[in-house]
Amino acid sequence: MSDQNTPNRCRIVLITPPDGPGIDERVASALGGGDVASLIVPNYGRDEATFQDFAGRMTGIAHEHNVACVVAGEPRIAARVHADGVHIEGSLEDLEEAIEKHQAKMMIGCGDIRTRDDAMVFGEAEPDYLFFGKFGFDTKPEPHPRNLALGEWWSEVMQLPCIVLAGSDIASVIAVAKTGADFVAIGNAVFGEGVEPAKMVAEANALLDASAPRFEE
Repeated sequence: MSDQNTPNRCRIVLITPPDGPGIDERVASALGGGDVASLIVPNYGRDEATFQDFAGRMTGIAHEHNVACVVAGEPRIAARVHADGVHIEGSLEDLEEAIEKHQAKMMIGCGDIRTRDDAMVFGEAEPDYLFFGKFGFDTKPEPHPRNLALGEWWSEVMQLPCIVLAGSDIASVIAVAKTGADFVAIGNAVFGEGVEPAKMVAEANALLDASAPRFEE
């Protein structure tokens, strides 16, 4: 990711959509629309070869825009495509193994966390971030109340960064930012049908500039 002019407030993490017409161009358009901290690439049920090809394309596009790319699910694929990180959704043992083997070379994130107890347990393994939300479940305009509550609680008591999934309405980034979360994840709000990705990223950044709390220096 670029360190130039990095906003001192909640930043955007983009979630790639499933394959579809023009997906490469849409992702590139989104990344060109304004500040984006990172791009997360879920599998969406692809086989290994297909996913590796997709992840490689997305990593290349992200790097062209000076944005970090995180591949979900499989550390070896993340390493093969030279991604900047891997996102783990599985057991504590899966997370600990990924941290032990790969954290020296890439960031390791953790998702599919649904309770405070889960957050505490997985957080103790010291990943680089926790993700509150589930890929593809940002279908309602507003963020899920559970994710907002977890993000607010975590931000108040822990230093480890967290990402909270927004809703399908771009204005929902404000609700996430007000929890104190370090990052807001956006998927459908940027890549939904009939949406202009660059315009939505620009709008999200404008909303965050106007309404997001500033972090202490």
